[in-house]
Amino acid sequence: MKWITRERPKIDRLACPWLIRRFIDATAEIVYVPERQVLDQAKALDAIPFDIPGVEYSHYQDHCTFDYFLKKFDLQDPALQTMALIVRGADTDDHSLAAQSAGLWAISHGMAFNISDDQELLSQAMVLYDGLYSWAKHLQHQKHTTHPSEQLFLEIYNNYLQQKKEAPQKVPVWAQHLKEIIQDQIDTNLSLNLKEIAEALDVHPTYVSRAFSKYFDNLSFGEYIRKLRIEKALNLLHTSGYTLAEVAYLTGFSDQSHFTRIFRQHLGQSPSEYQKNLRKGKPGSKG
Repeated sequence: MKWITRERPKIDRLACPWLIRRFIDATAEIVYVPERQVLDQAKALDAIPFDIPGVEYSHYQDHCTFDYFLKKFDLQDPALQTMALIVRGADTDDHSLAAQSAGLWAISHGMAFNISDDQELLSQAMVLYDGLYSWAKHLQHQKHTTHPSEQLFLEIYNNYLQQKKEAPQKVPVWAQHLKEIIQDQIDTNLSLNLKEIAEALDVHPTYVSRAFSKYFDNLSFGEYIRKLRIEKALNLLHTSGYTLAEVAYLTGFSDQSHFTRIFRQHLGQSPSEYQKNLRKGKPGSKG
């Protein structure tokens, strides 16, 4: 069997090949190519694409591709189920899922930084995931400390971690960075592409798209962008002498007609009506 995915793997695109070779097909060939070539090369090589949007072996809701492989091939090994949480937490930047997720993320990104050849990187990752599997299979309940005082401190620390886990979930790092990037691009009137931004953050675009509303006012990516553009438009209407066509351009709308339609949806009146009311000292009026 041949499997093909995006180049420069870090988490899912290393964990899944390990799973394939250890539990599905020991002689499987793994191919890494630029993302734009994956589907064409899959046809040319008769390979199965994975961990890209729009294919069967990919992310589903908050689960990553590793999860899908386990479900697809009915792999019930408890050690693999333990690993799935760790891989999912590392791959989706939700380190609250497993205590080991942050460590896997750090080690994987460090390895990818040090090793530029994807096949060499996969070879090293096979050793890494063999070790993680052995830990999950035989050692995860083994304590590192044995002295009574050390055990006491460890118990206190574990209680702290449990309380922290039960506390309200913090916004993940990728969402914080994404918000900053969006705001910067809104401020500079640059075009916005969620897929490109997600890849720059090294988070799977499909996961970002599905999780977006959770961290952005229960709005989709498009709705959130339109909200920011309308807020910027209001600020310009209050503080500048730009024409409505200029405001539409400066806030990233395709044309004044598009700007007017979205503005009316948000405020219940057109920009020109709002501007007239603003001059009368009552911008909140609907006429």
